[in-house]
Amino acid sequence: MSDQDKFAVEVIYALPTQQKRISVMVSPGTSCIEAVKQSEICRFFPEIDLEKVKLGIFSRAVKHDEVLEPGQRVEIYRPLIADPKDVRRQRAEKAKSEGRANKTTGAKVR
Repeated sequence: MSDQDKFAVEVIYALPTQQKRISVMVSPGTSCIEAVKQSEICRFFPEIDLEKVKLGIFSRAVKHDEVLEPGQRVEIYRPLIADPKDVRRQRAEKAKSEGRANKTTGAKVR
């Protein structure tokens, strides 16, 4: 396969204080995880576990073996700090205890 057949994709990883975007040239048939490995992004972020990492393409979760198309951006997702359902439940309980929500129905108090 010649270099003319290759196409560019981006691999991106973001932390609250910094982000890294790396453009890599890949061959047709390259999977998402292969592009991440080719980008060598783990040199900058050694905490990324390539076996367990969650990946996405333009905010859509994908499997590691999904084949890339020209111009796509592979996003590396960080693990969640807290379960969103638990956080929402805690917020609702706090609103009830502060009198901002009805203790029975959970509806806003007017």
